[in-house]
Amino acid sequence: MRKILILTAAAAAGLLALTACQSAPEGDKVMARYVPERADDFVWENDLVAYRAYGKALEGNPTSPGFDVWVKKAGKLVADEWYKGAMEDPDYYHHDHGGKDCYKVAVSLGGGASSPVVNGQIAYPPTNYRDYRIIEDTPEKVVFELVYPAWQAGEDSVALTKRITVTPGTQFCKAEDIYTGTFDSLTVAAGIIRHDVLASSAGEDFVVIWENASDQSIEPEEGQLGLAVYMPDADRTEIESIGGHALVFKTIAPSEPLTYWFGSCWSRGGRIATSEDWNAHVSDFIAALR
Repeated sequence: MRKILILTAAAAAGLLALTACQSAPEGDKVMARYVPERADDFVWENDLVAYRAYGKALEGNPTSPGFDVWVKKAGKLVADEWYKGAMEDPDYYHHDHGGKDCYKVAVSLGGGASSPVVNGQIAYPPTNYRDYRIIEDTPEKVVFELVYPAWQAGEDSVALTKRITVTPGTQFCKAEDIYTGTFDSLTVAAGIIRHDVLASSAGEDFVVIWENASDQSIEPEEGQLGLAVYMPDADRTEIESIGGHALVFKTIAPSEPLTYWFGSCWSRGGRIATSEDWNAHVSDFIAALR
């Protein structure tokens, strides 16, 4: 078993540059790492789902806190293999290699990020994540943080440290967002950008989307994606909300953890094929947590 690590971007950059293209050790069911060979991405996955967040080198193309969803067939880790392929073909992971990137983020929350809401608008950070910390790294669990430096949200200054926990055998990851700043209270929304939505639903503390693939710029995509966000003790939800999102809202105090789960699936991944299957899976997942 690998050791628990506490690394910052500055301390680990040299080591990661040397190991960037190496695959996760055989038998690992989770991974997360900084990707210096591809525009400062930060990628994480388990045996069922994969995501990435955008770093400094990609600012302006886009500058967005949104999570990019990579779909894949269940059973193995793929991110290192796909990034290695992208060293020779930048569009490698937009082609189907047992999954691919067929999800469009642009300037949005993507597949499960959060941001403050001020005067009815999402107050996006003006930078991508600028630092990270790997808190725990074992074959069965990865915990890491992404740091977004202070920005202006209305009249207040806010900063975000987002802690994500990745474990195997689940379509969901856990987020614990810590917002600090000059505010006394802050309304935050976590959610999903809507694309070609085929079905959707919401409850008092969750939103669920089933939609066609949103990025078919490289090759056609026949599958569908399921996405969901669950936030215990949410103030409210809106299935068609600000900027084309499905959102879950909560008002928090400075340094109060905003805890929620974000999840996804692919109809061709081998586990969840229909919107009815996805709705049932999300319901079971939430029931197990309550």
